[in-house]
Amino acid sequence: MKSVMGKYLSRQRLTIGAGAIVALILIAAFWPSATPVDTGTASMGPMIVTIDEEARTRIRNTYVVSAPIAGRLLRVEVESGDPVAAASTVVARMLPANPDLLNVRAEEQAEASVRASEAALAAAQSEVTRARADADLAQTELERTRILFASDTVAKARLDRDERLWRAANAGVDSANASVAMRQADLESAKAMLLSFAENQKLAMSTNPHPRDSIPLVAPISGQILRVMQESETTLAAGTPVLEIGDVSNDLEIIAELLSTDAVQIKPGNRVIVEKWGGGETLDAVVERIEPWGFTKFSALGVEEQRVNAILQFSEPASARPALGHGYRVEARVVIWETDDALIVPSSALFRDQGHWAVFEVTSGKARLTEVEIAQNNGVEAAIASGIEDGATLILYPGADLSDGEHVTARNGQ
Repeated sequence: MKSVMGKYLSRQRLTIGAGAIVALILIAAFWPSATPVDTGTASMGPMIVTIDEEARTRIRNTYVVSAPIAGRLLRVEVESGDPVAAASTVVARMLPANPDLLNVRAEEQAEASVRASEAALAAAQSEVTRARADADLAQTELERTRILFASDTVAKARLDRDERLWRAANAGVDSANASVAMRQADLESAKAMLLSFAENQKLAMSTNPHPRDSIPLVAPISGQILRVMQESETTLAAGTPVLEIGDVSNDLEIIAELLSTDAVQIKPGNRVIVEKWGGGETLDAVVERIEPWGFTKFSALGVEEQRVNAILQFSEPASARPALGHGYRVEARVVIWETDDALIVPSSALFRDQGHWAVFEVTSGKARLTEVEIAQNNGVEAAIASGIEDGATLILYPGADLSDGEHVTARNGQ
């Protein structure tokens, strides 16, 4: 009887133990586990908020050297990048323009003008001969009258009249000579209309024997040749651009096309960080002015945008950017807010809760919903004004199903 009772008790203990084990297994299986999350830490440090935009360099004042007259430009020997000195470096040379070729009608008219001028010159020369004859006769009469007046043969009135006639005859000679000079000039002008292209070239070279003695075009400022628009020898009209000059070292600035919504946040004097210009270090600049005129521009995706030009000036000497030139691409980061002592958290930890900014702070393995006040946010980091303390552990990228008080565990081991 005793052995039967012992077997019964032993079986009962085994049943109870097995049930307990099964219960523990079921409890462990259905017990809620901690949610794995990514975490970050709030820390003190410097922070800046910038407006980033692609920009380009440009020379504020460029000078275009143009043809001063219509003529033949000799081959330009300077090249882009060559240094020039104001009022001394000859950048190009020109010769006077060749005459236009005459058609048959214009050539006949020009030849008729030459013949008419030759006839007028011959008539003027004949008038000189006549005037000289009259002057010689008047002088002879005057000498005869003076002899007779000395012997009291003629009256003083006769002598006065002959002197007047002699002076009038000499004046006629001068007038006839002036007429001849005038007719000679008319003849030369008429002949010039008949000069052919080859004759004009010969005349130009005889009066200007070497191209170096032609009309020089001198650099208006000291700087560098930016580009040459007319390189080969050619015929140009007056005012045609030949080349462009600028001072890269002392007159270089940056122009950034900002969104109008960003431009209203910027003021002259704001610090600018210039990056991705090709050098190893960043460059410093400042905002000089924001242009008041906006313009419409389409983005690469076809989105219509309102843009505003911002003019930025380099704060560093030209030696810090020796390779930059006109029209180079840079990236400008305009600083609109900065501090050396901010409580910084990753922007991915922030979310909106009932109209306020909030974070999930990890405390004793649980997620605690905490409302915070943001001072600034640059899209990557945010400066917290109040709500959490330095060193607080925050949940990054909190899901919509995460609730206050939920058990969490750091996926990244923090």
